[in-house]
Amino acid sequence: MADHALAIDVGTQSVRAILFDPAGSLVAMGRVPIEPYVSPQPGWAEQDPEVWWIAIGEACRKLWMAAGALPDGPVGPDRVAGVALTTQRVTIVAADENGAPLRPAIVWLDQRRTEGLKPLGGFWGAAFRALGVRDTLARFQADAEANWIERYEPAVWKRIRRYGVLSSWLTARLTGEWVDSTASQVGYLPFDFKRGQWVSRLDWKWQVAPFDKATLPRLVPPTGLLGGLTADAAAHLGVAEGTPLIAAAGDKQCEALGSGAVEPDVAALSFGTTASLGTTHRRYVEAIPLVPPYPAAIPGSWFVELQVLRGFWMVEWFKREFGTAEITRAAGLDVPPEALFEELLLASPPGSMGLMLQPYWMPGVRYPGPEAKGAVIGFGDAHGRAHVYRAILEGLAYALREGAERTVRRSKVPIRELRISGGGSQSRAAVQLFADVFGLPASRPHTHEAAGLGAAIDVMLGLGIHADPVDAVAAMVRMLDRFEPDPAANRTYEDLYRSVYLPMYDRLKPLYREIRRITGYPPT
Repeated sequence: MADHALAIDVGTQSVRAILFDPAGSLVAMGRVPIEPYVSPQPGWAEQDPEVWWIAIGEACRKLWMAAGALPDGPVGPDRVAGVALTTQRVTIVAADENGAPLRPAIVWLDQRRTEGLKPLGGFWGAAFRALGVRDTLARFQADAEANWIERYEPAVWKRIRRYGVLSSWLTARLTGEWVDSTASQVGYLPFDFKRGQWVSRLDWKWQVAPFDKATLPRLVPPTGLLGGLTADAAAHLGVAEGTPLIAAAGDKQCEALGSGAVEPDVAALSFGTTASLGTTHRRYVEAIPLVPPYPAAIPGSWFVELQVLRGFWMVEWFKREFGTAEITRAAGLDVPPEALFEELLLASPPGSMGLMLQPYWMPGVRYPGPEAKGAVIGFGDAHGRAHVYRAILEGLAYALREGAERTVRRSKVPIRELRISGGGSQSRAAVQLFADVFGLPASRPHTHEAAGLGAAIDVMLGLGIHADPVDAVAAMVRMLDRFEPDPAANRTYEDLYRSVYLPMYDRLKPLYREIRRITGYPPT
């Protein structure tokens, strides 16, 4: 019986093909590491889109090899009822009428900007001036990839017939149709986040970048049918031609669904390359004015999200710079190095003996401000590697807690529980740390492949295998364990958060601006 879902999860550092059954059990998986991007110039992040397409095929081949060798007997491609795609967000692909890329994709980590653009005039220019948000508009203009391509690669711009995010391009490779999910349209696009469609003809977004509606994909809400797999695509994935491709969402929205965070009082925390906190709402809520919530992975809902860009990238940085001992030991024990980092957390006390970190390590971050930089204060001769590692995680937890409090102030809905997913959630000590910082219970779903599970839930909903999101989550999401906050640790964190972390940014902001003035980094 064909009742399984094949989830394709195209992340920043790897591509995964995952097979789930109707109970949400991960049956088998194939994973292929990829180079996240190349940098032809400082601050650029680009990738050949074919890298992701090739990796999808390789991941599926690994999946079917694993599924064919299961202890309880093989599971074959004939069990696949439908496929869903979830991808990294804000990565832009420009292609011709046949879908052939005209240039490398601009990856979400790219920092290039287009300066000197003419400010928006007329009604919208006056309206933004009156509202005091001209800087917000100017940042949208400067950051929009379309403006950069038109200015610096005009010959490419003239040839573009398909312009969209990575999921749009991959969906076209899978179905032969220029179509995508509404819940994948995240980034500098003329998208109406409130209505889930391209903005109306007179909207200001058409005027700040040279978007052409004819080049944008047709949109389908999550759980809707995007099309059937072409013969070539089916062969690439190893499944039957015509298998339905069901609309899912971006990776963070799918992680929330796969964590069971479908009510506004349950926050989904993603321990990934971007650390994020999000809550699912049935009404439109802007946590930061004029910064829209994203479409959620279930229809008629929004995902209010705050991010720390390159959040758990800092763990990779720590591993590379200071984790030689763990890397060497892990190789001998045949375990991932991160498993040994548990010892570092256990070897340092809550609060890291006063070592405090502000995790704004990606230039150009828009929250709390474009001049923000990373900072570590409070060093003393008693501090070692363990304190630095704990301070990294504590800094991320403080930043996400600040984001949670912003969301609560705007939505008026208190958060009562955390659901934590992503690769970093495999660390029990890390999850406990976040429970302690927030002062809230934290749970982990039964699989840390929550983004893939969320995409699989959309397949089950789209095909009617489960009736509605509540039933689907009840059937497919289980909590592996629950971490209660430690009262003593929470008291320490509460004091450090209120007395030190929250004032840090305002105290350091003038120095950040001077650093930017003197060095030009981060770029304006």
